[in-house]
Amino acid sequence: MEGYDSDVIPQRRKMMHYHGDEARALFVAAALVLVVAQSTGAALPLSTTGAIFSAVLLVVAAGITNPDQSWIHWFNALLAASGTVLFGTSAVEHYRAGVGLLNLSFTYTETLALLSLIALYYTTRTIRGYIQRPNLS
Repeated sequence: MEGYDSDVIPQRRKMMHYHGDEARALFVAAALVLVVAQSTGAALPLSTTGAIFSAVLLVVAAGITNPDQSWIHWFNALLAASGTVLFGTSAVEHYRAGVGLLNLSFTYTETLALLSLIALYYTTRTIRGYIQRPNLS
């Protein structure tokens, strides 16, 4: 193509407090854990359809996360907070019911709760960065 140099890679724009890449990776990891957990029969607080729909939603949110649109980070924060509450509550209930730490249902729900909690941290930091930058919408 004329005017196109295939050897030039565009520079990534550095934005202070942008952690969308980290949130994206955590969402994809959580989606994978959801599908594997559901496939192995773990007792998740979601139906099979709910688990697969949630995995798809996480992957789509990860795929459209970008530094130019602030709304997706608010949506990501909502997803991360929901996952933290849902899976965190389930993990605590499993543990209080006497389920061992090596039980797969507990391990999966605890992993999903922790992935969601860390994603919530990164999405919150990104939102904070957007709020501190007056020229971004």
